[in-house]
Amino acid sequence: MYSRSRFTKSRTNVRRWQIAAVAGVAVVIAGVGLGVASADAAVPTVNCPAVPINVAVPAQAQAEVQSNLQLLNTQIGEANNRLKTSVGQGGPAFIQNAILGPLADKRFATINRIETAIGRNAAKPDLNAEGLKTCTLNQGGGASAAQPTSVPPAAGGGAAAGNGSGNAAAGVATVNCPEVKVTVAVPAEAQAEVVRNLELLNTQIDEANKRLVSTVGQGGVNFVQNAILGPLADKRFATINRIETAIGRRAPKPDLNAEGLKTCSLNAVGTASAKNGTGVTVRQAGQNAAGTGPAPTVNCPAVTVGVAIPAQAQAEVQRNLDLLNTQISEADTRLANTVGQGGPAFVQNAILGPLADKRFATINRIETAIGRNAAKPNLNAEGLKTCSLNG
Repeated sequence: MYSRSRFTKSRTNVRRWQIAAVAGVAVVIAGVGLGVASADAAVPTVNCPAVPINVAVPAQAQAEVQSNLQLLNTQIGEANNRLKTSVGQGGPAFIQNAILGPLADKRFATINRIETAIGRNAAKPDLNAEGLKTCTLNQGGGASAAQPTSVPPAAGGGAAAGNGSGNAAAGVATVNCPEVKVTVAVPAEAQAEVVRNLELLNTQIDEANKRLVSTVGQGGVNFVQNAILGPLADKRFATINRIETAIGRRAPKPDLNAEGLKTCSLNAVGTASAKNGTGVTVRQAGQNAAGTGPAPTVNCPAVTVGVAIPAQAQAEVQRNLDLLNTQISEADTRLANTVGQGGPAFVQNAILGPLADKRFATINRIETAIGRNAAKPNLNAEGLKTCSLNG
């Protein structure tokens, strides 16, 4: 009994020790967590000298120069994040070797790229990459100064455009293109393709304007015609042709005067380009070619059975009378689905003619069915086979 009681007491003491140990570890962990959470305020940030662009930047280099200036800020942000996430790592030279040193290399390469971009279309500047590459530390969590990203425009203001909006840039002409108007009803099936190509005409105008801005001063006297207006005319001709073809798949192919409307000229400096309209009149299924009313329907003479029908022929005669109505419905559907297709004889050759043949055969079958058990009647199949159009 004594040993058992002593064993139980010993186990109780061990359990108490374990609980105390776990609680102690939890306190230590919680304390560490609080220490880490409060350490952010003391994390240093990088302090990098600004890279001033003190020369005019050619229009062709504007985007690249600005992209690299923004990259300098991205590099600052990445270095600050690395400082924060690596607190306590490495030895005394860790920050210099792992963060500030690589940052200097990146900045040196970025500043060199800015110099090279400008130098492709102007005198290459010396932006002091060697002197401006090195960053120091702001202690106590001070905010890093941001790199300015504004770019001085090229002489003449040509760099102010290039935004693709079709607006005129100071000192640069814009294209002046005649409007392409779709004056016919567009089948619903062709609407998306037609609108897409009308929008493409505007995209082509924007691209030409941007090219005018970015190539100021390039080439000889014929540069604009050969490099911008000529290719633009070719693109417009192809686009207008695609609009005609899209409509022509479901309706008579229109002539939108691609040859006459392909050529653009130049607006006076400071004048914005007029944009092409993109609205069209849509012909839905079941409408006439103009999209203003319903499609035509067939008008067929009634077939009257004016004789007594033997009982044995009743079902067959009724079935064929019903078939005459089915044929009318099929012809009406075909008229609605093919509005504008083919030439002037399309409806006669593709719809009314075949319908007449079907009706003649059906009326003959009615006569034959009656004639098997009675005198065969003459229901005037030849006279009643032909249908015309309503409307």
